[in-house]
Amino acid sequence: MTPSTPPSMLPPLTPEEAEHSARVEASIRRRIAEAGGWIDFETFMELALYAPGLGYYSAGSAKLGPAGDFITAPELSELFGRCVARQCAEILAETGGGDIVEFGAGTGRMAAVVLQALAELDALPERYAILEVSADLGARQRERIGELPPALAERVIWLDRWPAEPVRGVVLANEVLDALACQRFVSRPGGIQALGVGVAPEGHLVALERPAELRLAAACEAILSGLPRPLPEGYRSELCLRVEPWVRGVADFLERGAVLILDYGLPRSHYYHPDRGEGTLRCHFKHRAHDDPLARVGVQDITAWVDFTRVAEAADAAGLEVLGFATQAAFLLGTGIEALVARVGDPAARARAASEARQLLLPGEMGEAFKVMALGRECSGPLRGYAHQDLRVSL
Repeated sequence: MTPSTPPSMLPPLTPEEAEHSARVEASIRRRIAEAGGWIDFETFMELALYAPGLGYYSAGSAKLGPAGDFITAPELSELFGRCVARQCAEILAETGGGDIVEFGAGTGRMAAVVLQALAELDALPERYAILEVSADLGARQRERIGELPPALAERVIWLDRWPAEPVRGVVLANEVLDALACQRFVSRPGGIQALGVGVAPEGHLVALERPAELRLAAACEAILSGLPRPLPEGYRSELCLRVEPWVRGVADFLERGAVLILDYGLPRSHYYHPDRGEGTLRCHFKHRAHDDPLARVGVQDITAWVDFTRVAEAADAAGLEVLGFATQAAFLLGTGIEALVARVGDPAARARAASEARQLLLPGEMGEAFKVMALGRECSGPLRGYAHQDLRVSL
């Protein structure tokens, strides 16, 4: 995981950030009071990230890139989008054409690169649909897509809800599941406790435990019973109960094709390993990672790694097949990143591309922590992204 920055070393808030964070925190305190003094972490995370007009993804601050809080693989290098495009082209050929639906398209850079690469491969989708919850990012996407040639830009549409009609083609979800609001829990001698949020006597938000309600307790028991060894007392971690509805929702509209989920995460046996006693939760503020979700509320990102075993189980229940599971490094190698770098003619540009490729591939960078899972319906494969590695047995 990314090393955690001590709170004392985080950049200070600007006056505008401090004012906005205070408004978000006040809104959450009111919600806690209405709930009787405590809310579960899932509710807190939903409010902190998505509360209309207040949450991190609903307000207008910069989030991605040098001026934001973190950088994603598509922002780091267009090599990433070009490799994704090659996998999309293979899937679209299998389905006889169709659409691409992208969830949470960031600044729109991956969409733009994918469309340009697919045009070069003569494999354009009929439509490229973007479903975005952030008004700020949606505006940046429209600006980026508007810079494309009209023949490409006119294929892009924006959705304000999940597709209502059957879709044939590809669904892309790059760093989407890690931002779904999750529950947190702690293992105690008397059973599983839910980690939630209350208000301290001094008035600031504070982490508080409560006995887990039935749904969370049952979900934790299902996980713990399948682990090779019991978790130690005081073990803390996360569990995302929104994975199943998300996968089921995709399965409901995907008539034929594949879903590519690109995110940082682990198989369950590694996710809930006894040595991972503080869980996977990370907050991101101005390119610093730390582990205090109750600080800088509303002006920092909050994420948790993905339990890819849970995704696979949800896919099976929804009638989708797991077509492949690999590290990002193996997926990019399978989709030809080395050939893309070698193709760059200018020596200086090729050196820059090689440096970007190393960040995408190396274990100490993005190569191992990020995984790529493909789910499909009536899409037989094999997919080229898994030619070098397939970790499905680890699920």
